[in-house]
Amino acid sequence: MAGFPIQYAERIRTLPPYLFAAIDDMKRKAIEGGMDIINLGIGDPDLPTPEPIIETLRQAAGNPKHHQYPSYDGMLSFRTAVAQWYQRRFAVTADPKTEVLTLIGSKEGIGHVPLAFIDKGDVVLVPSPGYPVYPVGVSFAGGISHEMPLTKDNGFLPDLDAIPKDIAKKAKLMFLNSPNNPTSVVASKEYFKKVVDFAKEHHIIVCHDAAYSEIYYDGKRPCSFLEAEGAIDVGVEFHSLSKTFNMTGWRIGFAVGCQDVIAGLGKVKTNIDSGVFQAIQEAGITALALDDSVTNDLRGIYQERRDVLVAGLKKLGLSLETPEAAFYVWIEVPKGFTSASFTAHLIEKAGIVTTPGNGFGDPGEGYIRMTVTTTKERLAEAVDRMQKIGW
Repeated sequence: MAGFPIQYAERIRTLPPYLFAAIDDMKRKAIEGGMDIINLGIGDPDLPTPEPIIETLRQAAGNPKHHQYPSYDGMLSFRTAVAQWYQRRFAVTADPKTEVLTLIGSKEGIGHVPLAFIDKGDVVLVPSPGYPVYPVGVSFAGGISHEMPLTKDNGFLPDLDAIPKDIAKKAKLMFLNSPNNPTSVVASKEYFKKVVDFAKEHHIIVCHDAAYSEIYYDGKRPCSFLEAEGAIDVGVEFHSLSKTFNMTGWRIGFAVGCQDVIAGLGKVKTNIDSGVFQAIQEAGITALALDDSVTNDLRGIYQERRDVLVAGLKKLGLSLETPEAAFYVWIEVPKGFTSASFTAHLIEKAGIVTTPGNGFGDPGEGYIRMTVTTTKERLAEAVDRMQKIGW
């Protein structure tokens, strides 16, 4: 205990409750009661990192030149590999020197970008339900988040026409996310073009979170925001190697897009952050150059799991859409339940951990999120348990 009262800064005191705190407590009690837990609550890939990536790290880690401080913006060789991957995957051209920035995972860049462009009281447009880092990063920068509700009626995409004109006029930045967490909805290139036009009209920087672009099903490859005409003039896209190559613990990602936005984020990193261990960047180069067969195999596993879970849930009479991408399933809770009460019900009665939709924002009330980052056998067992308890 401190020898005098310790008071947190307002930015900490006003943080929303930690999303998984109550869930963790219920999970702990269930485990203590001897229950076998099936965790469908966290989107952390359970599959191993491909061996060529690991082997590159083994070799690079032994090279003394990588044992010093890395550059803040990342090795040019890694940024070049990113630019080449964007050209190959999306037919998007980016200058690795000025339009690509290496990140310690995309979360770091998303959390820091408001510090570069948002002053106290500035408005940021944020999708809700959405990744909690969007509004938290805005709050830390002193900004004000304006929710763009993602609802069934608008196809779980932000309705640009519904944004009040006075809010649009004040907004300086907009976060988007496709494929979406938690809904798994994929935006089209036509939709992104509308976003570009909206951003140009109102002078809004667009920050698109594309962390799940390579987890897709039935051969339907999501597009990049930067594929839309004029997108590179108004914003950036955040990407990560975490989901694509099962590298969540490696902490490496990147931002691509408007050089002025990249430069602003780079200034923040230079002052309060550091670069990525160069051996990991070398491994990232290997990852980005891998043949599509590697990622096709990963997608095949996730699709098989998705099919098992979705078919089982629909057979139980639950209402949901079959995800086209990401590894999340967004499920309407049965009548008589709230998001929180259905989450508690599944943990206490069936030992199944899910995430309440309202934890991602108020418009998520009435839904829960499940993941497919566990084996198809465990997913089938989860469905069986739900059937036995009548949900």
